[in-house]
Amino acid sequence: MRYALRRAGQAAIVLIAAFTATFLLLQLLPGDAILIKFDNPELGLSPEQIADIRAAYGADVPWWQQYLHTLGGFLRGDFGYSTQYGTEVLQLIGEALPPTAALAGLGFLVAALLASAIAFLSTLTPFAWLRGALRALPGVFVSVPVFWLGIILIQVFSFGLGWVPIVGADPVQGLVLPVLTLAVPISAPLAQILVRSIDEVQLQPFVTVVRAKGAAPSWVLWRSVARNAVLPALTIAGVLFGELVGGAVVTETVFGRPGIGRLTEQAVANQDIPILQGIVLLAALTFIVVNLGIDLLYPVLDPRLRQGSRRARVASEPAASEVLA
Repeated sequence: MRYALRRAGQAAIVLIAAFTATFLLLQLLPGDAILIKFDNPELGLSPEQIADIRAAYGADVPWWQQYLHTLGGFLRGDFGYSTQYGTEVLQLIGEALPPTAALAGLGFLVAALLASAIAFLSTLTPFAWLRGALRALPGVFVSVPVFWLGIILIQVFSFGLGWVPIVGADPVQGLVLPVLTLAVPISAPLAQILVRSIDEVQLQPFVTVVRAKGAAPSWVLWRSVARNAVLPALTIAGVLFGELVGGAVVTETVFGRPGIGRLTEQAVANQDIPILQGIVLLAALTFIVVNLGIDLLYPVLDPRLRQGSRRARVASEPAASEVLA
């Protein structure tokens, strides 16, 4: 319970810090989103009417009052209204979130499968040239720009081979190339960490003992090495999951998909500050939840952590009894 409360407090601090940094950075941007939309001669609005609109959005008060008002709204679950569309920010994000969540979830799953395949195949293969080629793949993947990869996949698999239609595709077909575009760069650092971790675990004494008992290499890898090697990969996986939002912005733009990426692109173009603040807070919340889940998985995968906490409780019991005595 104490650990959960501490983590909840840390999460609240991170969210407030992310909101504060986003608010200050957006306030420093030149231009005014309200004037960009309403100060147009074609609309025929008078200066007094534009001033009333600014007052309705709270843009006519000092920045620190805007900060407190916006922060209070976030704490109440009120993200305000879009200056471009006049619609509630939560409604716009709620409509754009499901396509992005499907893309990000499938992209992360494919990235994890791809990284695991590279790591384990490079360990099990008896051919040195194939092992070297597999271990060089993550270095190639991490250097490929997302937008360039998306264009190449469209050219090869859609226009060249005709396997995946880019126009008139059904929902499943429309996810194939975007998922690959998002998964390949994410899989690179995950595969590098997993390969290095497997190499380190294989040098441990308990692995040598298991091999001496005559266990097959595949059995040793899956039963003795994999469970210990996956722990460092879980940590980097939590960090990489936070990059999916940034990758989704580029991917959805390249493939013309609706979602948080498209919404972010339009908000940046129109300087729609309420939407940008809501998206940043959503990304920070996703990052925190994912990493909290990974922290809770550690004791499940590593019995030593459970034993450590149990020993700490046992050690504290005599001390507590002595104090009471």
